[in-house]
Amino acid sequence: MTDADAAAEARRIIADAYRPLPQIPTAYRDTTPLPAYGPTPPVPQPDHRIVPAWAAGTAVAGIGVGATCVGLGCGIWLACKGFAAVTLTSVLFVTLPIAAVAAVATAIGAALRSLKATHTVTHHHYAGPVRLENNTITAPAYGLIARNRHELNR
Repeated sequence: MTDADAAAEARRIIADAYRPLPQIPTAYRDTTPLPAYGPTPPVPQPDHRIVPAWAAGTAVAGIGVGATCVGLGCGIWLACKGFAAVTLTSVLFVTLPIAAVAAVATAIGAALRSLKATHTVTHHHYAGPVRLENNTITAPAYGLIARNRHELNR
């Protein structure tokens, strides 16, 4: 190959390397004109899911059941470990369910009391006239050791 042929081949290879790639559209734009008034017609959106909906629901339920079983197993293991060792932690672990039952009983009692309180009648025990004036309290405190003087300005 001569120098001229080599130079021509090199120019061709460089030109092929730097040739712009064809533009491939990455999105679809619907060019159909919209109606002048009224709702826009729906655009079909085909469903291309690989897994059917019932199978996905079953998988999620299985994950939930598995996580629940693992949690219960860890709780039972911790309970057995706590009952086996007589330490402050084990005593607290034994009293924790009792405290939980007491908290639930307190919450139920508070809920019942609030339901009972909704039927009460509010009665005000004052019978004098009400004065609405500009009542401001001035409380100046100056210096390192302050003497508080509260003055009611009427």
